[in-house]
Amino acid sequence: MSQNMSMRAYARYRGISEGAVRKAINSGRITANADGSIDVDRANDEWRRNTDAAQQRGEQRPVPNEAIASVRETLGDSTGAQAPASGGTTLLQARTANEVLKAQTNKVRLARLKGDLVDRSQAVAHVYKLARTQRDAWLNWPARVSAQLASDLNVDAHQMHQVLEKAVREHLLDLGDMAVRID
Repeated sequence: MSQNMSMRAYARYRGISEGAVRKAINSGRITANADGSIDVDRANDEWRRNTDAAQQRGEQRPVPNEAIASVRETLGDSTGAQAPASGGTTLLQARTANEVLKAQTNKVRLARLKGDLVDRSQAVAHVYKLARTQRDAWLNWPARVSAQLASDLNVDAHQMHQVLEKAVREHLLDLGDMAVRID
């Protein structure tokens, strides 16, 4: 035989508020007896059948692995979120990862607005331009100084120019062989 309870007792029994029970009755998710009491077995069955689990608080529903892989790839798995033992990642962990991503994105936007960050392609182009300017200056240097050096050392100006030019070109080739990483 099924047990009948008051709305207040049924709410305590389920661990919810009396208002939640009243709302479930008014929406037709569960039915009350004519006297206002609740048949516990029938109400539990109706509650289970008529309640969308996705709408319940505190539920830890699994999130598709593709979504988690995308979040981990984006964040470099910096959330520190561990997958539960049952497999998959919970919605709470996915939301946390999403909030971390939003915070990081906003931090980058703010730094860019403050002028603390520059566009990578512009920076690379600027460094390339500076390096080319330096290279051209070094290539022109022997022509500018060879005559003066030859005079100071009492050697042939043309020979001095050739020696300096050869030394500068070898030095620039050595510099060009350096592996530069732009991270």
